[in-house]
Amino acid sequence: MKRTVEIVLTVIGSLMFLLFTAMGAVLIGLKDNAELKQLMEDAAAQEPELSVGDLDTMIEMMTSGGWFLVISSIIAIIIGIICAFLMKGNKKPKLAGIILIVVGIAMGIIILLIGFIGGIFYLIAGIMCLVRKPKPETV
Repeated sequence: MKRTVEIVLTVIGSLMFLLFTAMGAVLIGLKDNAELKQLMEDAAAQEPELSVGDLDTMIEMMTSGGWFLVISSIIAIIIGIICAFLMKGNKKPKLAGIILIVVGIAMGIIILLIGFIGGIFYLIAGIMCLVRKPKPETV
């Protein structure tokens, strides 16, 4: 039985997580952006509640979130590629399906529901791996 649809859905999910990796890299790159710091300092000057220390904390939080997004997305991509190889040639589709379902749900929760976009493709592919049965061969 060919698993082309499941493999395509897994690849699409991996590409979505690749997009999240790029978004995380952008957040990491904003740490040393002088224009952003100046813009935030100008905004802080207008708000008496904000201090420069608060701005530094916000920038550090963006950087931490970026690293978290990059690392978790790369893990999801690697697992997706492994599952695609497990499905290729119908080697272990049940194992791949279970892994894809778990990773799809976990990434949806871990990446604060933004990861659900890529996770939905993993989830659908995982369910299809578990549900689709090979047609019985007639002699």
